[in-house]
Amino acid sequence: MNQISKIKKSKHFPPEKHFKNVKVNNAEETTTQKGKYYFKKDTLRIIPIGGLGEIGRNMTAFEYNDDIIVIDCGLMFPKEEMYGVDSILPNTKYLEDNKDRIRGMIITHGHEDHAGAIPFIAPKLKCPIYTAKLTVEMIKEKLKERVIDNIEIHEVNSGDKLKLGVFNVEFIGLSHTIPDEMGLIIDTPVDRFVYIVDFKIDYRDPSQRPVMQKLKEVAKSNIRCLFLDSTNAEVEGQSVSEVTVKESIDSIIATTKGRVIVTSFASNISRISAVVEAAKTYHKKIAVSGRSMIKNIEIAKRIGYLHVPDGVIVDMKHINDFPKEDVVILCTGSQGEEYAALVRMASGEHKQIKIEPGDTIVLSSSVVPGNERSVAETINSLFREGAEVIYGGERADIHASGHAKAEELRMMLAMMAPEYFIPIHGEYRHLVRNAQLAQAMGVDPKKIIVAENGEIIEFDKEKGHLTNYKIPSGYVLVDGLGVGDVGNIVLRDRQAMAKDGIFVIILTVDHTTGKILTSPDIISRGFVYMRAAEELIHGARNEVRKLFSHHNERFPLNWDYIKKSIRDELGEYLFQKTQRRPMVIPVIIEV
Repeated sequence: MNQISKIKKSKHFPPEKHFKNVKVNNAEETTTQKGKYYFKKDTLRIIPIGGLGEIGRNMTAFEYNDDIIVIDCGLMFPKEEMYGVDSILPNTKYLEDNKDRIRGMIITHGHEDHAGAIPFIAPKLKCPIYTAKLTVEMIKEKLKERVIDNIEIHEVNSGDKLKLGVFNVEFIGLSHTIPDEMGLIIDTPVDRFVYIVDFKIDYRDPSQRPVMQKLKEVAKSNIRCLFLDSTNAEVEGQSVSEVTVKESIDSIIATTKGRVIVTSFASNISRISAVVEAAKTYHKKIAVSGRSMIKNIEIAKRIGYLHVPDGVIVDMKHINDFPKEDVVILCTGSQGEEYAALVRMASGEHKQIKIEPGDTIVLSSSVVPGNERSVAETINSLFREGAEVIYGGERADIHASGHAKAEELRMMLAMMAPEYFIPIHGEYRHLVRNAQLAQAMGVDPKKIIVAENGEIIEFDKEKGHLTNYKIPSGYVLVDGLGVGDVGNIVLRDRQAMAKDGIFVIILTVDHTTGKILTSPDIISRGFVYMRAAEELIHGARNEVRKLFSHHNERFPLNWDYIKKSIRDELGEYLFQKTQRRPMVIPVIIEV
């Protein structure tokens, strides 16, 4: 990216400080902690709220004068070191402050990284949601689970056109690993913008020919800016066709003598359909294990996206009533999730299924970054039980990525020939690689914008550029029923406890004299085993006694100071003895 114009670093503002818009003459005055910034009137502002420099939290706002539209509302799964965190949401403070100007939210498809945050965010924004049929049903299910029933949802189809304030949006059906993926043609007062995320070009799929024809028609118009998926920008070649994967799964089910157990993403309706078709062809029964898999199959059947003849799917409780060679099991657990069906099978904790020699397990999925260890452990456990495990994703023709690789991205860039290019959906290195592809395909490097979450991009009729200003874009963490109540300090404490454990010292003290009445009680968790560290524990007690020996009874006790002294002195003592720093927690009981 050395020839691509370097992006100025944006000014960062504390999360609690946000933009507040007021009308001033012919512009919008935006007040920040650092002063005032004037947005030009009749200027398009594009704000990536999440999804850049990361995989997940996809959310982008288009803003023009009094109108805002929002694209996607996704969550991100927590990193390994985020102990106790269930998911990560976009920071929507700016949108909440301007919710009266939001004309609608468009959801491109039903994957969690694009739609998973809706139950948390939609009630705050109170704007209508527009998306395709399958995604509508999946969103309704999410809202039902959280007992949310006042969200306005509208179904759209490929080819539909929608007017939201000054924005005119047309939907284009694209190929992905879930049905009803939508690309967007967004006509603004400034110009035409094309937003394509999570797509692939599948030449073996006949249903995609009309899509390619439509894209070619769109390409005939002047496209001011193209937003394009960056996930696989580093990977040369083209994506494996879903038709190829279907053929591989069919072959495995046809030739395997024992049980076949297939795990995939629960949302991959195409993959589920391939298993159903093969089972039907070879007269086998299917059992389904995993709540999300069962739920998505029910939704797909209800809306006609999955056709399952009567008698093909049987209850898991009756699966042992059939010969093993006549059984196919569909289950969750492709990412090694702790309580998922396949993981429970691998550990021997599944109620109905015990892995045996002769079983064939197919992991029809790619490994999401961060899940490598858990997936490997699951595979190892399955091999230990004597099963044959087929894994390796595209290398084994049992999975097809839903994200375009470099050659497909080049083809899309060549077809669209945009004036400006903004890579989206990917870690920062993916965005840079996609930017380099665009430059190689002839896009002016000065018109390639590699942005980060929260940065404000402006377009008028003359030019587009990245501004020096930024809205809040940090993580909002979900932990149990709490949303946003776990911050960096709490996470840091959890990490400290996970790394070195905790060391609790309990003191009973005379409130008048300040003397310790009993020998300090000590609780150690995750630090040392107390019975094997008697000398260390004895020394810790002595260190605490020393601190209290200097107290003058004529002066009142400063408990905050004493607790800090215990933490500091005892922490240093424990580090000298063990080279570890447990979290020291003093508890003082006055009597």
